[in-house]
Amino acid sequence: MNKGNILIIDDEAEIRNLLCKLLQLESYLTHTAETINSGLKILSEEEIQVLILDVRLKDISSIDFLPEIKTISPLTEVILLTAYGKISDGVNSIKLGAFDYITKGDDDDKVIPTVEKALEKNRLATQFLRLQKKFSKQYSFDNIKGDSPIIKRAISLAQRLTSSDTTVLLKGETGTGKEIFAQSIHYNSNRADKQFIAINCSAIPNEILESELFGYKKGAFTGANSSKKGLFEEAHEGTLFLDEISEMTFSLQAKLLRVLENKSFIKLGDSKETKINVRIIAATNVNIEKAIEEGSFRKDLYYRISTFIIELPSLREREEDIPILTDFFINYYSIKLNKPILKIEPDFFNRLRKYKFPGNIRELKNICERVVILSDRGAILTDYLPQEFFNKSFDFISDSNDFSISSIEKQQIKKVLLMTDNNKNKAAELLGIGLTTLYRKIEQYNIDI
Repeated sequence: MNKGNILIIDDEAEIRNLLCKLLQLESYLTHTAETINSGLKILSEEEIQVLILDVRLKDISSIDFLPEIKTISPLTEVILLTAYGKISDGVNSIKLGAFDYITKGDDDDKVIPTVEKALEKNRLATQFLRLQKKFSKQYSFDNIKGDSPIIKRAISLAQRLTSSDTTVLLKGETGTGKEIFAQSIHYNSNRADKQFIAINCSAIPNEILESELFGYKKGAFTGANSSKKGLFEEAHEGTLFLDEISEMTFSLQAKLLRVLENKSFIKLGDSKETKINVRIIAATNVNIEKAIEEGSFRKDLYYRISTFIIELPSLREREEDIPILTDFFINYYSIKLNKPILKIEPDFFNRLRKYKFPGNIRELKNICERVVILSDRGAILTDYLPQEFFNKSFDFISDSNDFSISSIEKQQIKKVLLMTDNNKNKAAELLGIGLTTLYRKIEQYNIDI
C-alpha cells in the first residue's frame, strides 16, 4: 500500500539512500534527484505530496528555489534538510512556504513523524481544493438559467462584483433567487475559500437575532454558561448574507451600521472590541425606500448597504425563461427521483406561460418536483399541475385591478394558506419567510384564517 509520494533532493548519495530506506519501510513511494533541476522536472511530472530538500546543493541555496517549487506544485509540502540547524534558515524557509526543517544526523527520529504531519496537511489542502472546485462549479453563474435580457443584465452586474469586496443589496420578490446570486458572487470571488454564511433575519426572533449575529461572553446573562461566537466571527474573511434585512429592529440596525463602518463590535458581556473582516451581501423583498419613509428602516444604513444594488426580476418579467427553467427543474428531479421523463403534454407549457407565478422561481421549482413525482410511465400531463392553474379565482392578477406589491403579497399568502390547509409552518416554508413574519403579515393584511 502506497501511503504517499515523496521526493528527495540531495546531492549526497548516502543521505538519499538512507532516507529512501526509512520511507520505504513505512510504505511510502520514493523518488530521488541529485540536483535541483532534475528534482524540479520530477516535481512537474509526478504528483508529489512531500518534498525533502537539502538546504545546500553544490554550493547553491535551495531556499531560493522555494517560490519556484510552490509555483510548480502549490500543494507539495517541503521539508528542508540542513547540516547546520540554523534557526535563521528555518524561520526564513517557513516564511517562504516550507513546512518544517530537520537537522541531518541529529533529527533522524523526526523524519517519519514530520513526513506524516506534512502529508496530512497536503491531504487536507487537496481535499479542500476539491471542495472549492466543486462549490465553484455548483455556484457558477452558468447555473443561473435564463436567456431573457433582464436576467442576463442581473448576472452581468453580479459577475462584476466578484473582483471586489463591495457591499451588495439584492432586491426582488420572494423566490427570485437572491440567495443563489449571493452564493455565486461569493464562490467566484477571492473569498471563495472562506465561509459563506446565510441568515434569514425574519426567521429568528429579534431578541435572539443580536446574539446570533454578534455572540456573547460566558456569564453575559443568566444561562450563558459558555462563550458563543456570532455569525460575524464565523464568517471572518468570508461573506455574511443577511436575507430580509428590513426585518431587523431599529436598534439592531444601528449596531449593524457601526459594524459596517468600524469593522469591529463589542459582544455582549465583553469589554474589548472584536475585529472582523466580512463582506456583507444583504437582501430584501420589500420596498425599502418606503420602509425608510415609514420610519422602520434607517436611511444611513440603507446608504451603507446599497453601495451596489442588483434588482432581481420576477418570473412575470421574464416569461420567456419559463420553458428553460421548467426543462432544467424537470430534468433535475427526474434524475434525483430516478423517474425518466419521455413525454410532456403540449398544453402543460401553455398553462405555465399563462400563469403569473407569484412565488416566482421557487414556486416553479416546487411545481416541477410535484409533476415529476406524479408522472406515470415517463409522461407529464397537464392534469398534474396544481388546482390554481385551472381555477381562475386563483389568478389574482387577472381578477384584480390592484397591482401593488402589498396586494400581490396578500393574495399570495392567502393562496398558500389555502393550498396548505392553513398549515402555518408549511406556508411560511413555501413562502420563504419566517413563521413570526407570516403571523405579522396575516395580521397586517387582516387575512381570515
